[in-house]
Formats: sequence, C-alpha cells, structure tokens
Amino acid sequence: MKQITQIGASIDEALHLALQKLGVTRDQVDVEVLQKGKKGFLGFGVRAAEVRITVKEIVKIEVNKEVHVTEEDYLIAKLDEKSTQTAFPGEESVHANEDQPIHQEQQQDDPIEEAKAYLTSIALEMGVTDLRIVHQTKGKHTSFKLESEKSALLIGKRGQTLNALQQLTQLVLNKSAKSFMLLQIDVEDYRQRRQVALEQLAERMADKAIRSRKTVAFEPMASYERKIIHNTLANRLDIETYSEGTEPNRYLVIEPIK
Repeated sequence: MKQITQIGASIDEALHLALQKLGVTRDQVDVEVLQKGKKGFLGFGVRAAEVRITVKEIVKIEVNKEVHVTEEDYLIAKLDEKSTQTAFPGEESVHANEDQPIHQEQQQDDPIEEAKAYLTSIALEMGVTDLRIVHQTKGKHTSFKLESEKSALLIGKRGQTLNALQQLTQLVLNKSAKSFMLLQIDVEDYRQRRQVALEQLAERMADKAIRSRKTVAFEPMASYERKIIHNTLANRLDIETYSEGTEPNRYLVIEPIK
C-alpha cells in the first residue's frame, strides 16, 4: 500500500503536493486530514496543514481463461500481415481449396460470398482446412457461424483471434456491399457463453468490491465485453463502473460507492 504524509500552507496545497509526488489523480487516493492549517497573526500561531494520502488498492482480476492457444501471437501476426498485404482480397482470386476455386467475378457479385472466401483463406493459413460457414442476414446485420474441429484456434485466448477475424472480414464485406453492413462471427456459440460468464463474473466482482470496500479492475477486454459488464451492473446503486486506459488495453473498473 503506497502512503505518504504531506504538509502545506493549506489542505489543498498539501494535497496537491502529495498527488504530484505520487503521480496519481485525486480519485485514485483516500485523503485523511491530520491537521488543518492556521495562518496565525503577525507571524505568531502559524500552523501548517498536514494530510495523509493513501493510494487506493486496485485488485486486478484476470477474466476468463477458457481457451489457451500457445500459437496465438503467431496467428495474430499472420492476421495483421494478411490485412496489410490483402486488405481487400476481392482484387484477386481466393481459393477455399484446390478442387473448388472461388473466382473473382463470383466474389464481386456477392459481398457475403467474398467475405466468406476471405475468411476461408485466412483459416487455411492458420491450418484450419475443414472450415464450414453458415450465414444469416437480417437488414444490415449479418452473422457467420463457423464450424471446425480446430475451433479453439479460431477463438484464441479470450476471443482475441475471433475478434480480429470479425474486424477484418467486416472490412471485406463492406468493400463491395451497397450499404453498410454489421457482421458478427461466432464459433460454437462462444459469444453467448462468454456473455453469460461475464454477467456472472460482474455480479461476483461487484459483491467483492462492496465486501472489501476496494476498487476492482478487470484485465483489458474488448469494448463490447466492457459494455456487457456495464449493462449488467447498471441498476446497482452501491457501485459504479467506468473504463480506464486506451485501446487495446482499456479496462473496466468497479468502485464501491461510499
């Protein structure tokens, strides 16, 4: 626990000096006034203000260890490389396999088929040769349901690979679509299972924050996952939730209301 005692001409000055020394903001500390300052008269009776500053303890909670893929860093690098080299793969033929080539003219006719072909080509580079894609479209929303014996590779640690696949494939989908489309990619109902797990975890961590009277911070997660936790705890009056940090390391915080 980081704690210092600071004096100053006034409480505000002592607090300001302490925050500078600790390199933190006011909402990250607890303040205890040990002595109020006194100006005195003609130099007599002057008394400095004194405060004790304690940095709030933040408990880091690691969220979800459902899938551990040791090759993840390599796969993410391959996805980044793929997006740089062929960000819009409709410019050349993409082959789902050697026996059934998907030609450029067919891709340009249907943005969904183009997106499927792109996703299949990435999966092949990841070593997923049995990928099956079922899609549904309702208005501007399109969903891809993926099936494979190597579903863990497609999901990745905490869904990072799946999120990357979704972001890249949505770019391809909207390259030739007549109007903007929103895409969600799922594997074996992972996103639904993840939502249920996050909702349960949110309630447990909120209760923990209340019991310990300490701020609880989650590990960095995607914006839609932070939104799930925000929405789950929105009606609770004993805590507040907010996000800190910058993408892709932005994380959610639960703080008990005192």
